[in-house]
Amino acid sequence: MKVCKFGGSSLANAAQLNKVIDIVLADPARRIVVVSAPGKRDKNDTKVTDLLIALAKTALDGKKTDVALAEVVARYAEMAAELKLGDEIVKLIEADLVSRLEQVSKLEPAEFMDLLKAAGEDNNAKLVAVAFEARGKKARYASPKDTGMVLEGKFGDATLDPVSYDKLAKAFSNFDGIVVYPGFFGYTKEGKVATFPRGGSDITGSILAAAVRADVYENFTDVDSVYPCDPRIVEDVKKGEGIPTMTYREMRELAYAGFGVFADEAVIPAVKARIPINIRNTNHPAEPGTMIQQTRRVTPGTVVGIASADGFCNIVVEKYLMNREIGFGRRLLQVLEEEGISYEHMPSGVDSQCVVVKEQFLPKDKEHKIISALKKELAPDFITVERDITMLMIVGEGMCYTPGMLAKACLALASAGISMSMVNQGSSEVSFMIAIRKQDRDGAVKALYKAFFG
Repeated sequence: MKVCKFGGSSLANAAQLNKVIDIVLADPARRIVVVSAPGKRDKNDTKVTDLLIALAKTALDGKKTDVALAEVVARYAEMAAELKLGDEIVKLIEADLVSRLEQVSKLEPAEFMDLLKAAGEDNNAKLVAVAFEARGKKARYASPKDTGMVLEGKFGDATLDPVSYDKLAKAFSNFDGIVVYPGFFGYTKEGKVATFPRGGSDITGSILAAAVRADVYENFTDVDSVYPCDPRIVEDVKKGEGIPTMTYREMRELAYAGFGVFADEAVIPAVKARIPINIRNTNHPAEPGTMIQQTRRVTPGTVVGIASADGFCNIVVEKYLMNREIGFGRRLLQVLEEEGISYEHMPSGVDSQCVVVKEQFLPKDKEHKIISALKKELAPDFITVERDITMLMIVGEGMCYTPGMLAKACLALASAGISMSMVNQGSSEVSFMIAIRKQDRDGAVKALYKAFFG
């Protein structure tokens, strides 16, 4: 059995939805279909999720919602009309949105926002199920509440409660036909709607694939495969072949550093369950795409991908004879922990300790507080904070036990006139990280691509 997830671009209009139905019907193993909210119909269009966010803000501000509501309903009505699905499904969607809006005074703003955002996927799943039936295929909409998708944590950034796996497995143990499942959200134990963070529908698909022990999790998007680097930076990458296969940990490393095909959280459920992930293109369904799996055949000395991500800063603590102070690193991290800041990397020297954190968690006002706390706790000689840092990740199983890979990267950057502020390699040798200035990002990616994929 296969679990298939289709993103917003795959469901933006009636023509795209027909492609989705054709793809699913072409393979009887495709039994569970996870859907996103309708995306942009063209580059100047607005995603339904963004329309719903605007609608929620209008309601929270106490303003009239008629126009904003009509704009959302119109997107579904347009698809229903073109697919000749009748008026009933549109009336059902409109009634659902109205009932959600009526909750504005009964819920906290974050709860209400999640309730409205989730309506995009929820109502699209209902419409898609009706579209399958109109094509003569038995299909049904499945509610995350009824099937046991239990979430916990913050609204807008929820995580899965592990009890969900058994509930979902039981819910899908006896079903026939095609199940259309909305991505992006679930329900708390208290029965409130909560959404996953970025890439929420990918996470839903991965969770369902793990719960039902699928043979493969197919993630359909708008690219033929995963490219070795960002084609917006290196246009020539489109002229070559995409990545045919990659391992879970290669994908995890690349997703962490900004690979846009998958949010890193979306990989975890399938990885733990050892479910292969196949990234494919809705518009070119004959293409095999990129298969992500536990292992792959590796050529020594090769790299699978280069990723880059902005938005980091580096806290540098210097103190003479730091290495003789037992517990120095623990006390440093404790100061960050007390301020609710997690760290990304922690390279060190004999008399210096660097802590890389995401810049969004260290605003200027908090920076002064952190520095004061570190001075009090550690009595350092110097503390500096370096901002506007970009992290480069060079990733590949083929780098393991291969000498000269880091040297090759450093030489490429040096030849391009790009200086490095930090280098860090994980113990697995499947990747290494290089920190550079933000303004050097594009040049660095191009230089590394030329060096490793020339």
